Amino acid sequence: MAGNVITTDKQVQAAGVGRYGLGDGLMLDVKAAKSGGEPGKYWTMRYTAPATGKARWLGLGAYPKVSLAGARKARDAAQELLNQGIDPLEHRAADKAARRVAAAEADTRIFDKVAQAFIEAKSPGWSNRKHIAQWTATLNTYASPIIGALDVAAINTEHILTVLTRQQPDDPKSKGIWNDKPETASRVRGRIESVLAYAAARGLVNGSNPATWRGHLSALLPSPRKVRKVEHHAALDFRDISAFMAELRQAEGMGARALEFGVLCASRSSEIRLATWGEIDLQAAVWTIPGERMKAKRAHRVPLSEPAVALLRSLGPGEPDTLVFESTLRAGRPLSDATLNAVIERMGYDVTQHGFRSTFRDWAAETTNYPNIVCEMALAHTVGNAVEAAYRRGDLLERRKALMTDWAAYCAQVPEAAVVTPIRGSAESAA
Repeated sequence: MAGNVITTDKQVQAAGVGRYGLGDGLMLDVKAAKSGGEPGKYWTMRYTAPATGKARWLGLGAYPKVSLAGARKARDAAQELLNQGIDPLEHRAADKAARRVAAAEADTRIFDKVAQAFIEAKSPGWSNRKHIAQWTATLNTYASPIIGALDVAAINTEHILTVLTRQQPDDPKSKGIWNDKPETASRVRGRIESVLAYAAARGLVNGSNPATWRGHLSALLPSPRKVRKVEHHAALDFRDISAFMAELRQAEGMGARALEFGVLCASRSSEIRLATWGEIDLQAAVWTIPGERMKAKRAHRVPLSEPAVALLRSLGPGEPDTLVFESTLRAGRPLSDATLNAVIERMGYDVTQHGFRSTFRDWAAETTNYPNIVCEMALAHTVGNAVEAAYRRGDLLERRKALMTDWAAYCAQVPEAAVVTPIRGSAESAA
């Protein structure tokens, strides 16, 4: 009933199926519900298009989401456009298009997208293609959870401090990567600074760079060099591990083999030196360390990569209760902890056997996408209670097998021709 006229909200509520006029072109269309429910009520406006002189209908929303007063306000806004010779439907379409363009532009301004653009722009000049994976992995692991979805212009000093100092997930003892992993943290900070400098060069950011160290973050954080001084286990930079392993494989003696095995398994010294053949299943490629020999007092299964299995086969197998890495000076006795570190010292490196666990952890964080819990369980670390409960029924052996296979492959890469200088105290303790 086009002739029906309603003027009050109470009449709108009571209106049955039909079309009602409210004056000045505002209409209420009431349509029967298909499923027999409440009828739908929709505000419309009939107007004459300025360009063609033809009648058009403009939707103004549904009742009761848009009230009678709201519909009249929308009608008045549309009439104001008509008074200026602007078609309301054309104006609405242009506005939607502009918002789509603005949303797409905003998406290109978020940190993750700018970082991706930076890497694509700079990587052709990088001498080592592995740097792409390293940059991507460090930013994804440490920066993205905090600033990845932020407009680069909105990133401030507090955001950067949060990236560097927040407690790491699943590690209740973490004091943030600035204290736990100072060398990694320095790389993360430097890479964020580079991405934001790139954003500034593209005109996406104005003002000072919040990730700058000198004269800015240096006033808020301790020097990475000073943080390193309190670390207990000097570690090799993971980028140097292939050269180290190539040299280690040439070294003779049981100590060298034990050290090589320990690097491949990312295991603690005591776990390696006291390993017995009864703990090793060469067929299944699994080493099961009993709980009494583990720091957490729980049995731990270690997936053995092919190079680790080949190393063991070259030594044995022996009787179940005999040591895998027996001292050559004292029959039936294990190697001493000093023996493994002596091998490293003779090779000219100022690092420790335990530090290779940190080397492994840095490699996993910076060059792979394995979840944090998989990497932590590979090191036999105790994870947070909530996470531990979620994985109580298993130890992620298959996921860890893939991780250790990738680690062994990385260790076996042909070293680059560049001279490798051992890093002094470069990574955190991975106790």
